[in-house]
Amino acid sequence: MHRYLKKTAAVMLSVIMVVALAGVAGCAPSTSTSGGTSSTASGPVKGGMLSFYIGEPEAIDPFNAQESEGVQVTQSLFDSLTAVNPTTGKVIPAAADSWSSDASATVWTFKLHPGAKFADGEPVTAADFVYAWNRIAESASKDATNPSQISYHLSPVVGYDEANSKGTPMSGVKAIDDTTLQVTLQYPFADWPYVCSHPALAPVPQKLVENGVPYNGKTVPFDQMPVGNGPFKMSAPWVHNQYIKVVRNDDYYGTKAHLDGVDFKIFADLDTAYREFEAGSLDFTQIPSGQVAAAKQKYGVAADGYTVDPGHGVLLGPEAAIYYLSFDMKKAPLDNLNVRKAISLAINRDAINQAVFEGTRKAAGSYVPPGIPGYEDNQFQFSHYDIAAAKQALVDAGYPGGKGLPTLELAYNSGAGHAQVMALVQSDLKAIGVNTKTYTLQGAQYWPYLTTTKFQVARDGWIADYPIIDNFTNPIFNSTADNNHSHYSNPQVDAMILKARSTTDEAARIALYQQIQKMVGDDAPVAPIVYYAHNRVGANRVNNLFYDNMGLAHFDIAWLTGGGK
Repeated sequence: MHRYLKKTAAVMLSVIMVVALAGVAGCAPSTSTSGGTSSTASGPVKGGMLSFYIGEPEAIDPFNAQESEGVQVTQSLFDSLTAVNPTTGKVIPAAADSWSSDASATVWTFKLHPGAKFADGEPVTAADFVYAWNRIAESASKDATNPSQISYHLSPVVGYDEANSKGTPMSGVKAIDDTTLQVTLQYPFADWPYVCSHPALAPVPQKLVENGVPYNGKTVPFDQMPVGNGPFKMSAPWVHNQYIKVVRNDDYYGTKAHLDGVDFKIFADLDTAYREFEAGSLDFTQIPSGQVAAAKQKYGVAADGYTVDPGHGVLLGPEAAIYYLSFDMKKAPLDNLNVRKAISLAINRDAINQAVFEGTRKAAGSYVPPGIPGYEDNQFQFSHYDIAAAKQALVDAGYPGGKGLPTLELAYNSGAGHAQVMALVQSDLKAIGVNTKTYTLQGAQYWPYLTTTKFQVARDGWIADYPIIDNFTNPIFNSTADNNHSHYSNPQVDAMILKARSTTDEAARIALYQQIQKMVGDDAPVAPIVYYAHNRVGANRVNNLFYDNMGLAHFDIAWLTGGGK
């Protein structure tokens, strides 16, 4: 899944959030849980390493923080200007204490937290943000073999286009003084503080990026042991395909974590990780397909769907994420709207949810998941199961009963139950006369593959970078967007996106995005399948671990029964 689940992630408004726990005790407390709010007789216990399952990340340097695994690690190491409150879905201070804009929402001024430091003790200044942002924006022209994949976040900034094409610094990002960062955008963008919450836009120390990080008498490349300004810091370089270890940053300017650290254990396959969890070697992991019911019985279910506490280990809360198929609209016969309609209408989404996900997810009738302001079900008019309409669409396309239609290739990444989903999709399409064959790649190879023109129909996914409807629109359906895997191009949609971004009134802005989503749905560049939901489980010794609907664990408030003993 891309965060490009992604990158991912936020049914924020429905989340019942944990409360901050005060005090530190030196002995194991008794714990009770009610509605996701943990309470103990003596408060949280300090110490201990929490072991946490991830797949091998693509990157843990903010420069390319783009997919779910890498973003999880990056977020523990870095603070961006802002963050998102998982309870309300509203943007809140992080590295910036405050911010303001001019009346048009074009010029933004951020005041940084004074005294904040990187984990090596060097102060964090506005110049560090200027360097970090230009590092991303200029990368495509300075090193075409290793461009940042997430520079689109900075595309509204004045000078971005020149930075991207010529390698010149963005004129729209300035350090007014050590604690004042000024950002000038190409157009009014009232949601800009949300964009600034993304981990990719965190500050980085120029000296260490360019010269490497000292470690045990050696120098380690920054992207293997990044030094950030967040609540945790790396204790050793990344050991690929094995582990990434972070420990509490005791010089952190914010609230100090209870945990001594987090041991991100990397597994190539989910089933192995789950066996390690059941053997007591992991504190948190994903539940494999078909084992949710047994896990609920064995470990208990979190009342709020998001908070692990003893006896309430299984998390099933909805995520701000969508599972879908992308059609390459540049290729025949997928350049034919009626073919895309037929495929989408032939898919029985409820059956997939029941057969593969044990009923824990919801059939998707829209590209925007529930919980994102502006969500409306059935925005995509062809995202329902209707065999008769699917067959008629094939007739309208000139392929009655599938006659004359070539065999279509259905691509997907291995693992996480995708094979079962694609098998059901193949069966559904066969029922209307559409023949398919499959093509499978490992995750690390799969996401780059989607940016090529080699696929016809491909499994895809998106989790919120930040919980606004723009994040489910511009990065996917703008004709110039990097994640527009369908090669969708509608000049009217492009113009409407710019208009929506420039609209400062929130209600009017959301209404415009809703119109855009309906327009996109009518063109069917993608077929939504299901809205994601958690399928995670935590061990009985884990307390107050909040795993939000953007798929990110909040390690700073978690603690372990027994702590460091």
